[in-house]
Amino acid sequence: MTDFSTIYKLCLLTVTCCIQACSSSSSSRCPAVECWLVQDHVSRRGATTQEKSLLHIRTDANSRDAASEQIPSDINPDRVFFITDPAATLCHQSLSPPTRGSLQKAQCEISPFLHQPSTLKWVAPLTVTGFSPVYLQADWFSAALLGLNKQLIISSIMRSPTATKEPNVILSVSSKTVSVQARLGKPVLLDCGFWVDPSSPLSGLGFAVEWRYQFRGKGRLVLAYDGKTDRVADTQEEGATLDFEGLHQKGNASLILQETKVRHSGTYICTVHLPYLQAQVAVELEIVEPPSLSIHPSPLPLAVPGQTLVVQCEASGFAPLSLELSWEFKGADGKSRPLESASVTGHRQAWDGTYGQSTRLELDTSNLGTGGELTCVAVHPGGTRRASTSLSVIGFGSPSIEDSMAMVGVALVLYGLIKVVSWTFSSSGTDVADKVEKKEK
Repeated sequence: MTDFSTIYKLCLLTVTCCIQACSSSSSSRCPAVECWLVQDHVSRRGATTQEKSLLHIRTDANSRDAASEQIPSDINPDRVFFITDPAATLCHQSLSPPTRGSLQKAQCEISPFLHQPSTLKWVAPLTVTGFSPVYLQADWFSAALLGLNKQLIISSIMRSPTATKEPNVILSVSSKTVSVQARLGKPVLLDCGFWVDPSSPLSGLGFAVEWRYQFRGKGRLVLAYDGKTDRVADTQEEGATLDFEGLHQKGNASLILQETKVRHSGTYICTVHLPYLQAQVAVELEIVEPPSLSIHPSPLPLAVPGQTLVVQCEASGFAPLSLELSWEFKGADGKSRPLESASVTGHRQAWDGTYGQSTRLELDTSNLGTGGELTCVAVHPGGTRRASTSLSVIGFGSPSIEDSMAMVGVALVLYGLIKVVSWTFSSSGTDVADKVEKKEK
């Protein structure tokens, strides 16, 4: 009996270990990413070529599985790369192959990279001498990847021994906030992180981080940090900062804007510089502020059937420009219906960059019954806003039961008053006649 118990325990332990091993192997497996290899055209100057390629990602240069040996029929075997990424940045789930029948997949582009000394003027020289180290004598590639649903954007610089297709990631810059929306006046964080291969001779020679802003062809430097001398450039924009401790310890180069303004909407580019390399990612920031609504006049004056009321609705303090204004009327029966006879003005911009717009309604009270609720509706990317006011129409042709009862009550009161007054005058007249008769006697 004891032997059976021991065998049972050993079998259970073996099964558990197998499950854990399979689970660990499955979770550590990185996706094979379909990519476009973009290169300069051999015979046509300034032109480029695109070829399908495949990136097999691994975290250990010595690890290969059977799946990595399988090459799709539409890809040239010379266009298959075995990339080693110890940081596992390229192993993100958003880069995994799409499910069967899905039209969406990660976007990827890989191309040869030309290394060159850093020429930034606002940082200390990252290259000590003008001579390139022997380490740079290799094939270099840059890869740009965008995950499904914009969950992740990556820019990697990779070094491959000459004439091989097994590059190692040396510098990787990534962001998990590819597209960000923020409310006006609130703080916002634009994510940017970087990783440098600690075994690379370029590691430890210094780095620099630069955040630039671009919008409609215009740009400006937001923040520049020299990691070699621990210095921020004088061109730093007010209210923009970095987590400097996290920058050195974890490669956290995220930009923090303390108080967002409308002018902050645009593209932000995070660039990380090493002595001979640089990689960057772009992040979109949109300031979205819903409008404030007000109706004039409010409350509305009493109206009579057939009267035309002019009502105006003001929308103010919103961004971006996209806005739809409309009117609704809810009658005594509780049913709402749109009103189509409104006009809309053009946009106006306020001192803080927000916008204003108004709509004017000429309201015909002929078909509004006894009145109801008038509502101004504003549909905006920041949300739908409503402002309402009540409308009363008097003198309507078909009085309600309550109105009829009130009229009967008023009539009874008037009748009673008339009777009292009549009785008072008749009684006083009789007394005067009696007095006159007595005097004559």
